[in-house]
Amino acid sequence: MPDFNKVLTPGDYASGIVNTVVEISEGSMLKIEWDRQRAAFTLDRVEPSIYAKPCNYGFIPQTLDEDGDELDTLIVCAEPLPTGIWLEAKVVGVLNFIDDGDADYKIVVVPADDRDSGDSINSLDDLGSRWQAKIKEHFTHYKDLKKPGSTEVLGWGDAEAAKKIIAESIERFKKQ
Repeated sequence: MPDFNKVLTPGDYASGIVNTVVEISEGSMLKIEWDRQRAAFTLDRVEPSIYAKPCNYGFIPQTLDEDGDELDTLIVCAEPLPTGIWLEAKVVGVLNFIDDGDADYKIVVVPADDRDSGDSINSLDDLGSRWQAKIKEHFTHYKDLKKPGSTEVLGWGDAEAAKKIIAESIERFKKQ
């Protein structure tokens, strides 16, 4: 398995395209994480089935979020994507999120070439309020059985807000 932080760049985020690596497939109960020191995926834990991932989950290489991990992505796609693949993705927004007191942003992306949808998803509004409510519900409660109240969804930001967070995370990665 390649070290994604060495073989991939974050992408052309300024024009709204990033590279993202899939950690967890939509519907999975497995909390799989990229281990930066070992350049490998690891199974962190098995979540209760009621907290299965509502969408594909990944990270942007060569970034570092405020929580000390690569910047997370929520990858909206018509099908679950397997762990370990990467794709070019279009940035459509950001979920502003607090986890155990740390900012833990989730950049919302869609495949850059989505011929099934006709590349019709360009903003959070295109995903609809029902999708946003489902994501908010998941991240508000997914730790309730272990650490109730340890997460907080602060709201949503558009693609421009997401690009600013990506830029900050790239700079943080370069300084480490």
